[in-house]
Amino acid sequence: MRHLQAAKMMAAITFMFSGLSLAPSWLQEAQAQGFQTMAPTAILMDAASHAVLFEKNADELTAPASMAKVMTAEVVFNEIKNGRLNFDSEFTISENAWRKGGSGSGGSSMFAKVNTPIRLEDLVRGLIVQSGNDAAIALAEGIAGTEENFARMMNERAKQVGLTKSTFRNATGYGHPEQKVTVRDLAKLALYVIETYPDLYKIFGEREFTWNKIRQQNRNPLLFADIGADGLKTGNIDESGFGLIGSAVQNDQRLIVVMNGLKTAKDRAAESRKLLDWGFRAFETQQLFTEGQVVGEAQVFGGNMRSLPLVSKRPVRVLVPRGDGERVTARIVYTGPLKAPIQKGAEVARLQVSRGDMQALDMPLYANEDVQQGTLSQRALDGLLEFSTGWVRRAFTSLAESI
Repeated sequence: MRHLQAAKMMAAITFMFSGLSLAPSWLQEAQAQGFQTMAPTAILMDAASHAVLFEKNADELTAPASMAKVMTAEVVFNEIKNGRLNFDSEFTISENAWRKGGSGSGGSSMFAKVNTPIRLEDLVRGLIVQSGNDAAIALAEGIAGTEENFARMMNERAKQVGLTKSTFRNATGYGHPEQKVTVRDLAKLALYVIETYPDLYKIFGEREFTWNKIRQQNRNPLLFADIGADGLKTGNIDESGFGLIGSAVQNDQRLIVVMNGLKTAKDRAAESRKLLDWGFRAFETQQLFTEGQVVGEAQVFGGNMRSLPLVSKRPVRVLVPRGDGERVTARIVYTGPLKAPIQKGAEVARLQVSRGDMQALDMPLYANEDVQQGTLSQRALDGLLEFSTGWVRRAFTSLAESI
């Protein structure tokens, strides 16, 4: 039997949506021009669909500043989730943590005293609410021995979470020539933290924390803006400018905003709120498929059926500009034909939905039936078909590459 040649296969679906209501004049103008922001890099994502509503230089590498502490928090949260730590665990503030991140360091601090043990719960609040560099270093040293070792853990977790372009070199966000992130990666990180650690995530929404008799307010301006914000983190160093990862919920819809490179804290607050306001008002949800509805089919090799129905485990919804008919295209992408046997519920493909040139949705699709290995004659026929169609695919690919 000839070796199966797998290829990237796609099936296309096209939708046309008509606006259900007329948008106000300011909104029509925003849609016609495209949203504008003075932030050099920015992204706005819908949490439920992971759809990108707006992006500007979203894959450009920039310094994260204290926004890196969200990655630090994720490592800590993962240790708690896996039972290796709990809120009663105690870490000692080393002289290194005190000197590099304490009150005399010039950066944000929780004002922890050197050589004192502090409960993990308080260090986490010092890290998130007060953006304490001393807390970040103490956590890194307590978990990994050194901040360098902890940075390696950050990078390992970043890959596991799905960050593709970001590199971390310390737990604080202090400037380092190799410590770079993208706003797209930071949005992915925010979504992961919100979805994976819902109880721990609530700490990002706390407005103040007092330690060593020093009360400090959360630096996230969105928390005080009455727009449903409940996280996440700000950052500012010379290399980065002013940046923010924010999240807000209105009418059961959560949006994630990330921007970086602004010149002032005032600009950061204004631009992030403006982008969130636009996102909540300018889009409406359109449902493409219900949960469990067959979305399409994938070709099967060597099975007791030639094609496999594909379904989503959650409703397939896309956000489209309100009051504006727009062409939405969707495609099913998988490496195939799929080789039998296949278990029902296995993730075998992805559904990618685009609005114009922007990808609005990318989600997994699952086998809706068990596929058993076919009879000898069925497999022989599939082998013959694959031999001929595979040759055609390779010839077509070679022709396309030569054009």
